[in-house]
Amino acid sequence: MAGVSLQCGDCGALLKSVEEAQEHAELTSHSNFAESTEPVLNLVCTTCSKPCRSKTESDLHTKRTGHTEFVDKTSETAKSISLEVPKGGSESQEGGTSDQNEELVVPEVDKKLLEELESMGFSTARATRALHFSGNASLEAAVTWIENHENTPDIDEMPLVPAVSKAQASKPSLTPEETNAILKELREKARKKKEEEEKRMEREREKERIRVGKELLEAKRIEEDNERKRLLALRKAEKEEERRAREKIRQKLEEDKAERRRKLGLPAEEPSTVKPSTVVEEKKSFLPIRPATKTEQMRECLRSLKQNHKEDDARVKKAFQTLLTYVGNVARNPNEEKFRKIRLSNAAFQERVGALKGGIEFLEICGFEKIDGGEVLFLPRDKVDIAVLNSAGSELDSAIKNPFFGVL
Repeated sequence: MAGVSLQCGDCGALLKSVEEAQEHAELTSHSNFAESTEPVLNLVCTTCSKPCRSKTESDLHTKRTGHTEFVDKTSETAKSISLEVPKGGSESQEGGTSDQNEELVVPEVDKKLLEELESMGFSTARATRALHFSGNASLEAAVTWIENHENTPDIDEMPLVPAVSKAQASKPSLTPEETNAILKELREKARKKKEEEEKRMEREREKERIRVGKELLEAKRIEEDNERKRLLALRKAEKEEERRAREKIRQKLEEDKAERRRKLGLPAEEPSTVKPSTVVEEKKSFLPIRPATKTEQMRECLRSLKQNHKEDDARVKKAFQTLLTYVGNVARNPNEEKFRKIRLSNAAFQERVGALKGGIEFLEICGFEKIDGGEVLFLPRDKVDIAVLNSAGSELDSAIKNPFFGVL
C-alpha cells in the first residue's frame, strides 16, 4: 500500500506532505522521516468547521470554544503522498524583477482565532501578525508570540506576503536559532514561575506554623489557668470543710460542758457565753440534713486513708495511683471482666492497697463487692456507673496532685 503520510522518526509526528516535513525539520532540526500508511488525523468541528489534526488540538479547541462535536474525515482527505520536492527555485533564478512586480497581500489566518485576539484588546494588525508568524497553531501560541515580540517596531503593521505564496504564508518557518531562543525563554519563564510558586507555598506554610504555634500556646495557657482555678477551688472547699469540722467539735464540747454542769447541779451559763453555740444551732435548724454523696464519701475515705498513714506519704501516693489505675481501667473497658475482678490475696494488691486502711473501702464505694467468701472484689457489669468511676478518678487525681490534701 502506498504511503499516505510522512512520519518523523525522532518524535513520531505525522505530516501530510514533503513541504510540511521540511517545515517540521526547520522548526525541530529533526531529519529522520519515513513513509507511513497511517493517515494524518482530520477531525472537523461540526459547529465552526475548524479542522484539528490531533486529539490534543481538538481538546484545546473544546476548552477554548466549548465545541464538543467533531466529525472524523480522515479517510476522506487521506491520499497517497508525493515524495517529489517542490520546485520553487526556478522562479527566483529568473531575476529580481519578477519579485518586485509580484503582488503583496495580507496572509490568510484563522478568523475565529483572529476574533478572539481582537476581543482580548489586540489590534487587527497585531493579531494577524501573531497568528501568521505562530503558524495559526492556537490562541496560546499567538499570545506567546506577542509577548515575545512586544518590543518589535513593526508589531502593529499588517504583514504582507506574495500572492502566490499566500497559502503557505500562514506557516512561516523559524530558524533553529530562533526556535532554541524561544524554547529557552519559555523554559526560563517556567523556572521563574515554579520558583515563585515554591516561595509562595513556603510563606503559606510558615504562616500556618505560626498560627498553629499561637493556638497551642493559647490552649496551654487556658489549661494552666483552669488548673490553677481548680486547685484554688479545692483548697477553698477543704478549708471550708475543716472550718465546719472545728465548729462541730466546738459545739460538741459546749454541749458536753453544759451536760456536766447539769449533772453537777450547777446553773447554766449565761446566754452571752453560749451565744456562738446557739447561733450554730439556729443555722443547723435551718439547713436540711442530707446524706453524704458518693463523691463526699470518696473524698472522706481518701482523707482518712492519708490521715491513717500520714507518716508515709510515698506509700499513700502509690496507693492513690493504684486505685486510679483500677477505676480508670473499668471506666475505659466496662465490658472486660478482668478489670472488674480483684483477688484480695494478690501480693501486689495487698502491698499497695489492701494493707492500707481505707483502700478496700474506697473500691466498695465505687461499686465493688466482696464475693467467694471475701476473697475477691468484683464489680458486676450491671452495676458499673461510669459517672461514679469518673468522679472517683477526679478525686484520686486531685488527691495525688494536691500536696495539702488531707492536711488539717
